[in-house]
Amino acid sequence: MPLPHRDTRLNSDQTARYWRDGFLFPIDIFTAKEAAAHRAELEEIERDWQSADLPLPLNTYKRVNAQCVLPMAARLAQDRRVLDAVEGVLGPNLMIWSAEFFIKEPRTTHVVGMHQDLTYWGLGETSDQVTAWIALSPATVESGCMDFVKGSHTNPILPHNDTFSDNNLLSRGQEIAVDVAEEDKTHITLQPGQMSLHHGLTIHGSGPNRSDDRRIGFAIRYLNPDARQQVADRDFAMMARGVDTSGNFIHYMPPTDNFSPASLELYGKIRAEQAKALAQGASGDVSFYAAS
Repeated sequence: MPLPHRDTRLNSDQTARYWRDGFLFPIDIFTAKEAAAHRAELEEIERDWQSADLPLPLNTYKRVNAQCVLPMAARLAQDRRVLDAVEGVLGPNLMIWSAEFFIKEPRTTHVVGMHQDLTYWGLGETSDQVTAWIALSPATVESGCMDFVKGSHTNPILPHNDTFSDNNLLSRGQEIAVDVAEEDKTHITLQPGQMSLHHGLTIHGSGPNRSDDRRIGFAIRYLNPDARQQVADRDFAMMARGVDTSGNFIHYMPPTDNFSPASLELYGKIRAEQAKALAQGASGDVSFYAAS
């Protein structure tokens, strides 16, 4: 159960560090016991639905817009403690653009290439967004934690190459077209229940999981109402706190059941629209987002 006495609001020093570095960590959000319960709930969903007759593979729903079809994902993204911290960056009006589980299985070579999130979202170079990344298992250098480049959010969107590598967990296997020296990386180590925040222009990636445990992260992309989709014809967001003062996004309610017919239909609509932004300029199939 939530702990009402825990204050996760950012202080002035934390907010200043975020805007200086382009990221902030660690932020204590859930207790270790709560994080273990969230992990167990996710893994129960995996067991129950792995062989189900869903329109798309289960992994696609976990990796893209999980908040549309999994009440658990929407609930975590709307948790007061998470929103209190995010409000310190974006202000009091908060929308959930997407939420996704990044899972690296033990002793696997999957990586996330060094990239900037905003490159393919169709939102431009806006600062009206932030990603909250919550560890549900230990995120260590051994397990493939994220690496951030301090101050890189002050760059514009830089050139990226699409590798479409099977080893890269990103939809296009995208990697920034410059070499990032190891000494320029900050290892974002997190214990279960801890969270990091990062700007969409911050250069980041992660290495393979050499540990004997799954590395499970839950990433939530938050917007404030000043954000605007610039590529796709329309875009969607779930209101999390406050009010929408701009009307730039179509709002929808969180799901009430796992993979309900209504939520699966909505998922397809959102996926098709967001594919127009993510697939722009791609030389190959963007498998997670492709409209067909």
